[in-house]
Formats: sequence, structure tokens, C-alpha cells
Amino acid sequence: MFNYFDNLPASERDDKLVRALYIGVLALMEDRLSSFLSKTSNELGTELESLKMIFEMKKELFYKSTIKGSLAEDDIADFLNEYFKSKRMADKALLTGNAAGALPRNKTGDIICEVNGSPDLKIAIECKFDKSVKLGDIEGKDLFIRKTDTAWSQLIESNANRNSKVSIIVFDISLVDNSILKFNEYVGFIPEIGFIAIIDSQKGDYTNLVIAYMLARDIAINAKTLELDKDILSILVTRILKDIGEIKAIKTLVERNIDTNREILKQIEKSMLLMDFNQRYLSQFLETGTLTKKDLLDFYMGEEVKDQYKLIEKEINEM
Repeated sequence: MFNYFDNLPASERDDKLVRALYIGVLALMEDRLSSFLSKTSNELGTELESLKMIFEMKKELFYKSTIKGSLAEDDIADFLNEYFKSKRMADKALLTGNAAGALPRNKTGDIICEVNGSPDLKIAIECKFDKSVKLGDIEGKDLFIRKTDTAWSQLIESNANRNSKVSIIVFDISLVDNSILKFNEYVGFIPEIGFIAIIDSQKGDYTNLVIAYMLARDIAINAKTLELDKDILSILVTRILKDIGEIKAIKTLVERNIDTNREILKQIEKSMLLMDFNQRYLSQFLETGTLTKKDLLDFYMGEEVKDQYKLIEKEINEM
């Protein structure tokens, strides 16, 4: 940002700052930056090219299997620490890196969260941005095939390896197996095992991780002093997650309706403009009995309507 404004003449900076804010608001309204960039690259010219290149490069790097895991761990740890800070919580998210845990040569459990800053009260988080990792519930477990990582195995392993009270496994919506999605699309709870949270890192949506963490935190804090009835706990958590899922589904429907209503408004405005435009030329024709060649060309091309519609479309998109 500094380099961009530093290279501009002082007389142009105010105008460019306003334009930058406008572009940023449009990007937020579009929700997904990639969609915004693809839609606006022609209208906004070359000023967005460097931003688009950075975004595409980051997306390409993210999907390369060799580094997407470590990128995910860093982002999630940073997000959690920022969240703790914003909520004035004393919790800390610490990356375990290449450090082995309680199990020999085992590094499962990418992040340790110390609840209230206590190393004796921990939540382990495993980040698995990998489509090959299946749910792996015990009913479908085949002991005679080669060992593979599953959500169940990684949750159990994280708890054992990091000596945590509760464990969470995090998947990205773009890199998750269908068996996980069938089990849950938001936050899932497996009694005695742990939580599954599905985030959307490219969209910057970590809501499900926060939900899973706060539920895990409540369990971790209370488990040290109370003997919990696991069946009742399962009923309570399942109901909470079901209600959360319904709320998120409603939100999705509302967002879809907003987009649909915008499109309806655009079609109505188009029709109204065309009615006025056609009626004007019809009135002229009925009055004079003809149209000049220039009038006929203008009527055919309809450039006047296009220009008027651009302004209206802009207003609708800004709603």
C-alpha cells in the first residue's frame, strides 16, 4: 500500500484512496475475492493485476500438497491467538512444529491450545487439509489393511500424543473427503473421541473452528472436576450442533435470496428501461410516419439504454 501511494503524485492520492476503499468494499460484498477479481478485472483495469497475481499465487501455493499443511497450521494458530486476544481470553495456541509428543517419534497434534494459559489443561488440534483422509469410524475399521490416517485415528492419536483433554481435527471445505461431509458439514462431535471442524480458509471463514473450540474448551474445563455422563453429554452437544447447523443453513438461504433479489431487480429495471426506450421511438414513428436512418440505427443498437442500465446496475450491486 505504501509503495503504491508513494509512487503517486500528491494531487492524485485522495482520489485513489477513495477508489481503493470502493474496490475493497466491493470485494467484501462479493465475499470471495477470486470471484470479485474475475468479475471486475475488465472494468477496473490494470491496477488490480498485481493483486490478482498475488491471490492466484497464494491459491496455487496452498493447493501444493508439500506446503499446504504447514500454511494451514500457521494460519489457524494465528487466527486462534487473535480470537483469544479479541475475547480477552488467557488461552494460547502454540505450534508443535517437528517436536514429538508422548508417543515415540510421533508428531500428531499440530497445535496445542493451553486453556487459560495452563500447560496442564490442553486442547490438541490436528490440521488435515487432505482429501485422502476419511472418517474412519470404528464400525467400518478393517484391521487387516495397511494403516491409513483417518479422522478418528488422528483425534485419538492427538489426545494420546499431546496429553490433551480434548482434541479437534480441522479440514478445509475444498480439501475434504465425502465421508467427512456426510458425517457433518460444519462441526461434528464424536463422543469420547473429539470434534471435527470444517473451515473455508480461502474465504477466511473459521467460524466452525471457533464453535468446536469453545465446546471443547467447556468440556476440558469441566472434565477435570466433574464425572461427566457421556451419554447425556453426547445428547446435549448433538442438539447444540444441530441447531447451529440449522442457523447456518438459514443464513445461506438468506444470502442466496439477496443475490436472487438483486438479479430480479436488474431484470425489472432492464424491462422498464426498454419499455420507455421503445415507447419513445414508437411515439416518434406514429407522429412522423417514419424513422430516419440514424434513428433506426440508434433504436437497433440501444446504446442509450445500455449506458443508463450500467448506472442502475451499479446502484443495485451496492445495496
